[in-house]
Amino acid sequence: RTSGTSEVTAVSAQTRHLADDAATQAFGAGLYQDLINRWGGNAVVFLHGELGAGKTTLVRGLLDAAGHSGNVKSPTYTLLEPYNIGRLDVYHFDLYRVNDPQELEFVGIDEIVDGPGLKLFEWPERAGSWLPAPQAVVTLTVVHETEPASREVTVEFR
Repeated sequence: RTSGTSEVTAVSAQTRHLADDAATQAFGAGLYQDLINRWGGNAVVFLHGELGAGKTTLVRGLLDAAGHSGNVKSPTYTLLEPYNIGRLDVYHFDLYRVNDPQELEFVGIDEIVDGPGLKLFEWPERAGSWLPAPQAVVTLTVVHETEPASREVTVEFR
């Protein structure tokens, strides 16, 4: 698979402060609406941030806004958690444990990224050239100077 990454200028970007998990989940809900409004629920989203930065918490808010009422867990060990919510498919990947991008072939990555639905990738840099260019890039940064620690989130829509 060749990389869909090319020089793309972000059409819009926004940065916000998130005080806690509830604010991170609320931001995820807003991101869901943006993705539906812009791409009708067919988008690739890269989620960047250190361990514990809130990537899965943000995904939880996104899934709640989409109408998912069950548990949302990090797919760190399973690599992929798929969700079917009405007519919307959401694929939540956590690539942290991927040592070789070739491993992605075993989960049918090509069919998923080429098909409909929201594809959310934590640690996308571990996929090498297997992923297409994203429609949105979300970067979460822990702000350690606050007590308790809070987050900054930046979203770039491309």
